[in-house]
Amino acid sequence: MSLTVSWDQYHALIERLALVVHESGYAFDQIICIARGGLRVGDVLSRIYERPLAILSTHSYATEGGTVRGDLVIAEHMTMTSPTLGSRVLLVDDMVDSGHTLAKVVDELPRRHPRIVSLRSAVLWWKGCSAFRPDFHVEYLADSPWIHQPFEIYDRMRPGELAARLARPRR
Repeated sequence: MSLTVSWDQYHALIERLALVVHESGYAFDQIICIARGGLRVGDVLSRIYERPLAILSTHSYATEGGTVRGDLVIAEHMTMTSPTLGSRVLLVDDMVDSGHTLAKVVDELPRRHPRIVSLRSAVLWWKGCSAFRPDFHVEYLADSPWIHQPFEIYDRMRPGELAARLARPRR
């Protein structure tokens, strides 16, 4: 089973997430997004809430030809424009699938940054197969479908293909 999401649907989900967080009353002074999936979510929330955005990169090294998840690497440093990290953090990503990444990041961030006194997580999709429960989400997907996000076309597109794509008439 799979779920295909358009750009319009994707942006509507981000806006709904902003409202879910707002209606919760959670007051935060920093947004940290997990790259790459959380970049767009973090950017929009940062603009709506007028809060600084920090970017944290993670990577799971796959083993056995990509069939087994290997160790998760969390970048040593975050990219941010504020001189210090906030103390009340909203950690965002696009989804929680296995829960492995969010669980590790939620555990590791306060250790690395003792300044953090409150940390909550927010995602667009929470899959039923996840071992991690996010604090905020828009859609709970009990059957854990594969999600085809609108930006995935760029995973296979290379610069040489852009001329042909841009020459096609828009619908």
